[in-house]
Order: sequence, then structure tokens, then C-alpha cells
Amino acid sequence: MKCWEREKLKRVIYYSDEQLDDFAGTNIAQKNVGKGFPFLREGLLWRILSFFAYYIVAMPLAFIITKVWLGLRLENLRSLRGIRGGFFLYGNHTRDLDALIPALCAFPRRAYVVANPDAVSIPGLRNIVLLLGCIPIPNDREAMPEFMEAVRRRGQEGGCIAIFPEAHVWPFYTGIRRFGPVSFHYPAREGLPAVAMCTRYRRRLFGLLPPAMTVTFSEPMEPDMSLPLPKRKEELRDRVYSFMCRKSSEPGNEEWIKYVYKDPEEVL
Repeated sequence: MKCWEREKLKRVIYYSDEQLDDFAGTNIAQKNVGKGFPFLREGLLWRILSFFAYYIVAMPLAFIITKVWLGLRLENLRSLRGIRGGFFLYGNHTRDLDALIPALCAFPRRAYVVANPDAVSIPGLRNIVLLLGCIPIPNDREAMPEFMEAVRRRGQEGGCIAIFPEAHVWPFYTGIRRFGPVSFHYPAREGLPAVAMCTRYRRRLFGLLPPAMTVTFSEPMEPDMSLPLPKRKEELRDRVYSFMCRKSSEPGNEEWIKYVYKDPEEVL
């Protein structure tokens, strides 16, 4: 196949709401994450199993998958090495395997991923994803205090808390979708640094294979504790969003799938 034919065969996806449309294609029947959900488990057996599953099983697999399948390349990883204590990592959501990246970049510290309830809704896999560090967002408001306490504890323990504020997966999307300040409540409240990571795509095998991933990290961004909490969240969000937009717009971000806006009324 000639390279110039790639543009003709490019897949097109039409969207009408960049904050609500989801193109992951998983179609998972979402289960309830409510009051009493085990966001934190402290038993000795659980900790042993979690250590084994994370460091002995998952980490080697994550390295192989990201390097071979995703073609992952990490830029400015040194910015994370100087962080003492916990921090929050924010990235654009463009692959269903994005959750593997925080574990690699944070190593040897533990990484935890804040995810929607889909992550713990697959039959037979709930305990496995919890062992690996998933913290699901409750779909029951009564469970929010327990969820918030789990996030706070993991951050105070020195973990990396990864959040994808765009919420939904748009495969290979090369832009940055709008997101609000709500997910920045955690670092703003706890006074922990936030790091932005931006995924871009580079051409692989003359455009015949899906493009490989390049993930670039920002320098740590400390929340401005002199501001009231609402303003603190917005200011931190603006800095993270600005970095992601700036990096995504750099030359060489390979478009594999073309996303085209379509008015909702036309869709109907």
C-alpha cells in the first residue's frame, strides 16, 4: 500500500459532544459502586497478593505490551524522579491501555488509577483490578466520603494517582478535549503536586501500522495554596490543560482516525 493511500482509507468518527461521547466500544453493563465498597483494604493477605500481582505479574506484562504493542516512548520522565511523596498525574485518554502508563512512569512507587465503574464491572475481574490499584468513582453519592478518603490515603502514602479528566476513550485522538476543574479537587485540597502527561502519536512502518505512542511529562505543578479552593482547582486545571494543548499541537502528531464534529440535530 502506498503512503498516499493512507489518507483515503483513514477512518472517520463523527461526534456531537466531546465531553459525553464515548468511542471505547466496550459496552460494559455498569455495576453499582456504592456505600460499603472496599476502596481500601489493609489486610496482610490482601497486601501480599497486591504486591505480587502488581510487581511480579503486571509490571513485566505492562512493559512488554506498551513497548511492543503500543510502541511507547517516554519523554521528560526525569521530572517525576525529583518528586518527594505522592503526586497526581493527568493525561489525555486515547487508548484503552492508557492505565498501564502510570505504572511504568511511577516505578518503583505504586500507581493508582481513578476510573469509572466500568473498570470493576467486568464479571470475575473486580478483585484483580482492585489488586492492581484501580480506585473506581462511585455512582452513589453516599460512597463519596469513602472514595475521597481512599484517594487521600494513597496520595499521602506517596503513591502516584492517575486521572484521565476527559473521562471517555477516543482512540488515537490527536487533540485535547475540554475538561473542568472537578478532578483537580484532590491535589488542590491535599497540597500535592500535579503532573500533566500528553500522549501524541508518531508514524510507524510508513503509516501501514497504527501509530506508536509518545508520552511527554510536564514539570511538577504545585497548587497555589494562597487561593481559595475553587480558584485553586481552576488555576491548576488551566496549567495542566495548557501544557497538554501545547504539546498535542506540536508537529508530527500522526492522525490515524479523523474526528469530525456533527451537529446533534443532524444526527437525529
